[in-house]
Order: sequence, then C-alpha cells, then structure tokens
Amino acid sequence: MTARRGARGRRALVKGTVVGLAAVLAATLAACGDGERDQIDYLVDAGVSNYNVNTVDGYASGAVMALARVQPGFSYLGPDGQVVADRDIGTVNVEDGASLTLRYTFAETAEYSDGRPMVCDDIVLAATAMGGKVRGFATATTAGYRDIASVDCTPGDKTAVVTFARGRDYAQWPALFGVGSMLPAHVVARKAGVTDLVGVLGSRDQDAIGKIADAWNTGFALAPGQEIDQDEFVSAGPYRLSRYTPEEGLELVANDAWGGDRPVTTHVTVWPRGTDADSAIGDGRVEVVDTSDLSTGDRVLGRATAEYNGQENRAGAKDPSPLSVTQLVPAARGVMNDLLVRRAFASCVPRDSLARRFGSNGLVWSLRTVAPGDSLGGALNEQYARRYPRADIKRARDLLDERPAGENGRRPAVTVRLGYVGPDPVAQAVVAEIAGSCRAAGITVTDAAAPDLTPGALGRDVDVLLTNGATGSAAAGTASGFPDAYQLFGGDPLNLTGLRSPRASGAIADLSLTQSDSARLPLIRTAETAAWDALASIPLYGTVRSREHTGKVSQVVPGLARTGTGWNMDRWVLN
Repeated sequence: MTARRGARGRRALVKGTVVGLAAVLAATLAACGDGERDQIDYLVDAGVSNYNVNTVDGYASGAVMALARVQPGFSYLGPDGQVVADRDIGTVNVEDGASLTLRYTFAETAEYSDGRPMVCDDIVLAATAMGGKVRGFATATTAGYRDIASVDCTPGDKTAVVTFARGRDYAQWPALFGVGSMLPAHVVARKAGVTDLVGVLGSRDQDAIGKIADAWNTGFALAPGQEIDQDEFVSAGPYRLSRYTPEEGLELVANDAWGGDRPVTTHVTVWPRGTDADSAIGDGRVEVVDTSDLSTGDRVLGRATAEYNGQENRAGAKDPSPLSVTQLVPAARGVMNDLLVRRAFASCVPRDSLARRFGSNGLVWSLRTVAPGDSLGGALNEQYARRYPRADIKRARDLLDERPAGENGRRPAVTVRLGYVGPDPVAQAVVAEIAGSCRAAGITVTDAAAPDLTPGALGRDVDVLLTNGATGSAAAGTASGFPDAYQLFGGDPLNLTGLRSPRASGAIADLSLTQSDSARLPLIRTAETAAWDALASIPLYGTVRSREHTGKVSQVVPGLARTGTGWNMDRWVLN
C-alpha cells in the first residue's frame, strides 16, 4: 500500500479515541487477588490450524477463540461482541481531513515476545493484505480495509496515519486493526526475504510482493505435534505459544515482554479439535468450555447427559440473543447452481422443527446480516418469516419437475452432499433431520462431514456447507454484524456462494457507512430480499452454545462474539 500523507479539505478537527466500556469491564480487568497461579484448561469446539486468523481457513476455524490474548490489536471484542479499546497496544485519534483520517499510535511498551517493537509496518501489512487491492493475499474478507485509500508510515515508526477514500467513512472503524488482525511485519519480511516491507508493498515489484503474500498466506500454519518456533510465532499479548501436541493441547504461557498487567494465571491450555480433549475432560482437567455441543458442556460441569438428542440442558443453555446464525450455504457450481434445485432443497428443509430442536428460543431465523441480538432483529425477522418457513414436500417435488428432461425423457436425480467439520453430534443430527425430510421430495442428502473440512471444499467436495456465521465452525458474530454482512457483497471472500447482486452489494456498501437504525432498516431489507431471491444461503436459527466453567475458576466472563469466552483469559483465576 502506498505510504503518503496530506491534509484533506477543511473538515473540522475531531480528536478522540475508541471508547472503552470501563463500567462493564472494571471488575473483570481489575487485579484478581493472590490465588494460586498454575494452569487453567479451556476447551473449544473448532480446530486451530493457523496463527493467521485472517486467511479464509483461519477465519473459519477456532484460531481467534484460542489466540485472542496472544494476538491483540488496537481493540478487542467484549463479552457482548462490542468493540473495546485496548490501550495496552495503543491509541487511535480521529484527525482533520476531507474523509475519515485516523492516527494510530502504538504504546511505547507495545512489543513482541522476541523483543521487537510493534510499529506502523504491522499496520501497512494488515491494510494491504486485507484491502483487496494488491494481488496475491488470500484474505477471508476485505470489509472495512477495502475502503482505506492510504497509510502514511515511516518504516519502524510507532505512528501511522490511515486515510479512507472520499465518501467511504467506514462506520465500524474502531474494529479495524483489532484483535487478531496484525501479523508481525518483521517476521513476514524475514520469511519473504525482503528488507523493506513497506517500500515493497508500495512498489510495483510483483515478484517481491508475491513473496510477502505467500509468507502471509502460508507461513503461519499450525498443527498438533508441530514444534513452536519462538522466533516465528511471536506474541504481542499477555500470552505466547509454548507447545502444541495432540496429548497436551495448545499450551499458552505468560509473555514476559507484555507491557500490560500480568496474566493472573500463567498457563492456559487450549483444547481445540484435533487434540485429545476427551481424555482431558475424562481426567477432570477442563475448567472452561465454549462449544456448540451442549453434551460436552454437561460432561465438563459433571451433569448427567444422555446420548445427544438435541435437548440436553436446552432450558439453561439457550441464548436469548445470540450474535450468530446457523445457516446452509450452497455452492455456486454443481447441483446447487440450478436455482430450481436450490428452491426445491430450501422447500424440503424443515426449518421450523430444526429451530425448535436446536435453535435459540425455538425461533426460525430468516436473516443473514442481522442476528437475534441486533436491535432490529425481531421486527425484520417477522417480515421474512414466510420465506420457506417449514418443509413443503409437494412444492419441492413440483420445483424439481420444472427442470427440463434429458434425452432419455427423465430428469436427473438430485444428490446433495451436506458438509460440516466433524465429528459433531449437533451437526450430524441437523443433517439427519434434513435428509429424512428431503428424501420424501426425491432429494438425497448425504452426510459429508470431514475433520479437516474448510470453506474451499464448497463446490468441490460438498454441495452445501452447514456453518455458524458466514463461513465458520466455531464461535461467530459481533455486536455490529460486521464483517459477516459482507457474505452478501459481490466478490468478497466471505461470499462463498458467489452471489453477484448489485442490489445486495450496494446495500452492504452503504450499510457499512452507517450505525443509525433508521438508515440501516431499508438497506438490510434490500440485501436480504436479494439474498432470498437468489437463495444465497438458507438461515436456520440463532446458534446456541455452551459457555460454562467449573467452580475451580473465577473471573470467567462468557463471550458471545467470534473471540468466544477466551476474550479475557488473562484475568481467569484458579481458585
């Protein structure tokens, strides 16, 4: 990204910082006494396969749930998905300019675990990688970063000035360069073999830029059993990675270079998918859990639970206002490329019974850009309640019969491979119910679960993905609904189904510029109507998760957003 500075017009000087929610968080962020400081074990229901949480696969995984306090930024997501300033990393000031202009200043104490300071090079790398203007970077979404026109950075400086394009004042700017967004530029530069990363990214040297992009895309893979190189997996947060094995999980230890309050508990072991979490539960080692499998929560808490039937602890664990929606995402090619097949499949999906069995408050949810936790959710959801509200087998058959017959006078059979990251008893039960309903309509639905399934499998190995949020298999969502709203924006990587609707894209682009409910309402209607017309996805219900902890720990505050309950793990206390 070109580094340049300049005053923009005579816009009134407005200086401020991202507002923290001190009143809500004071008790959590305060020092927590002199209790025993040993190890706390935290189970999450998704894999951690990448240190870069901004790649397509990293975004869809549980990486940010595990690494929220390893990779901090200028803000983080609080317990209700709200953006909270992280002043241990630095401050953000709004400056004068014809368009939105932000001055990011890293704190003097903000540095990585290898002793190198956090500098504006990190901001340039993040803005370039996620801006969508420089070829080669395989980012999960360009939301917000695509609106940045320039970043003024003197390499090695603690300050950067970020200027947005005229008319593109991204309303959710406090979340940019936040938790998980910034990889260490000096490590990426070393991997790419360049000495002046900022200069290269602002040049036309496609070969050197390609090396930087490759390092950003693929240079931070993680896998159980892999040795953790402390010079590569450097941390800017209160914890750093120590080791990662199937038997002992992903171990985080206190980062001695951290300039903020020391973590209360010096060791946190995360148990993601791919590790021996079952043994950890059986041995009574897991104290904190964040999972969509309620029976796992029951086991951790020592409650009796039967074989999964969709009802375990439902009354106590239902989320009244979740920030994410479970949905079915069809491929843009193959059997689901035919709109008649999409409509027939949507017609045989029993959305009402799925919502009663698995969803928040038993409510069918019909929106993608707005979750039940949104202030506009209730009223808007009712407006779309007539769209495929329940299984209509006759309609599904009639739609399939509208397809043209082949040379043999017959219409091709329809088989839909429905994929999810497995094993997952909740997803398995959802797929089984859909398969039973659609069988009567002449549509064969097969369970295509795989432990290493990624969004890239859509259209290749599976025809439909069962996801939480836009693409994921982990905790998802934010209070604002961004960046997940970009799943309906043409060309954005979150748009897995390939929706190309100028109406939807225009509405999302305008929606990103406002926070006013009155202005949001017609834009959401436009985007959702276009998405339903094209069946870009089939929303099912507000996602229910088990976010619990045993009596062995305190100061655990469940997190409703994509960072999950690990958002404040450095304040957890082992009693």
